[in-house]
Amino acid sequence: MSDASPFITAGLTAQDTPYVEATKRWVERAVVGLNLCPFARAPFIQGRIRYAVSHARDTDTLLDHLCGELQSLAAADAAECETTLLIHPHVLGDFLDYNDFLDVADAAVETLKLDGVLQVASFHPHYQFADTLPEDVENATNRSPWPTLHLLREDSVARAADAMTDPEEIYRRNIDTLRRLGTAGWQALEVMGDDQDTLPA
Repeated sequence: MSDASPFITAGLTAQDTPYVEATKRWVERAVVGLNLCPFARAPFIQGRIRYAVSHARDTDTLLDHLCGELQSLAAADAAECETTLLIHPHVLGDFLDYNDFLDVADAAVETLKLDGVLQVASFHPHYQFADTLPEDVENATNRSPWPTLHLLREDSVARAADAMTDPEEIYRRNIDTLRRLGTAGWQALEVMGDDQDTLPA
């Protein structure tokens, strides 16, 4: 992390290292390695992803941390920091609770008057799409080592979408990729760790 800009590494401590390293491994092997997000490669290679860790134990504290990261990303130079992954390993381990919190996150974006500027995407170790079973491998497209809120710039998302003939194809292709890979292939990537069943609710 020594090559990154001061903003990218601001606030990180030795206590954060296991969460950051696991998340980086997931981005490298799954998100970029499987091309689940075709516009993630450049920010990853260029070191323009900020990995922030919240040690919040309740949703009010997490919301405070989220608001801080939203404001920081909005103020940052996109040439130095394209996006932020806010990892929160100690709260919202239950996916349904996490899913409910996404409405709170969207409301925070509006309250901060950042709608149209930033958006929040979702990743969770127990992510489950509607009309799927928990064990369906396609859920892995949004499964991260730890509960994570992904802060994105609207302009970057729009540019990436404009460059594609059919942005919806990403979702369909990702499902096909995971189904071809299969559960055993996903597990072989070793991006989830061995302790996800012990995530706190």
